[in-house]
Amino acid sequence: MKSLQIAATGMAAQQLRVDVISNNIANMSTAAYRPRVAEFSDLMYQQYLTPGTITSQVGTTVPAGIQIGTGVRPSTVSMEITQGSLRETGSELDLAVDGAGFFEVTLPSGDSAYTRDGKFNRSVDGEMVTMDGYPLADGIAIPADARSISVSRDGEVVAYFDDQAAGQAIGALQLVRFVNEKGLEALGDNLFRETAASGTPAQVVAGTEGSGFIRQGFLEESGVDVVKEISDLIEAQRGYELNSKVITASDEMLAATTRLR
Repeated sequence: MKSLQIAATGMAAQQLRVDVISNNIANMSTAAYRPRVAEFSDLMYQQYLTPGTITSQVGTTVPAGIQIGTGVRPSTVSMEITQGSLRETGSELDLAVDGAGFFEVTLPSGDSAYTRDGKFNRSVDGEMVTMDGYPLADGIAIPADARSISVSRDGEVVAYFDDQAAGQAIGALQLVRFVNEKGLEALGDNLFRETAASGTPAQVVAGTEGSGFIRQGFLEESGVDVVKEISDLIEAQRGYELNSKVITASDEMLAATTRLR
């Protein structure tokens, strides 16, 4: 009786799905969070009678055969490429990518990481840094006597001073694109790292080569659809219960077999 093992793989699959959904719901307020989706595939089949097998001397073949599945397995937990809504904050250091692309930051190890969370701050040295203190790879440093800054849609950063009527350009923000964003490795803290699956990062000017524009004074909200997640959670819970009922039924069938005289 294979139903016990098959139902066990089904319960494990639904448990993984619940884990993914719970993580999405937990990040419903995380800036620029992109929800994950668990995807599954069926396991190998036992071929009791292969379709197309010849069953007579005149060449009669089996049209369907007998193929018994052995369960289900997780195939991937992929990131949905969806953009959250943009929320206006009014802060000059809050930046949102309206479209495709990531900001590049430099980790303490010197490696590059990528984020869509544009909640930037100003360090003691005037650098634009993330909430965890990681500086932008573009090396934007705001002068200490700057009254304010503005960031254009294509990423040009201009500082304004009390004794000058016109602004002074202090650098430009570039965006980074990947061939396969789903192949990025999530590091936590809203950061990603390139992998062999994501492809090499390509720096582009905002608004060109398919990248989005930069919106100053906005933040990208989480892309989690709470209603959809709750619906998927109920579906996963029902699937778990159904698989548990299969185990119960299999156990009762085995118990009936042991009672035979």
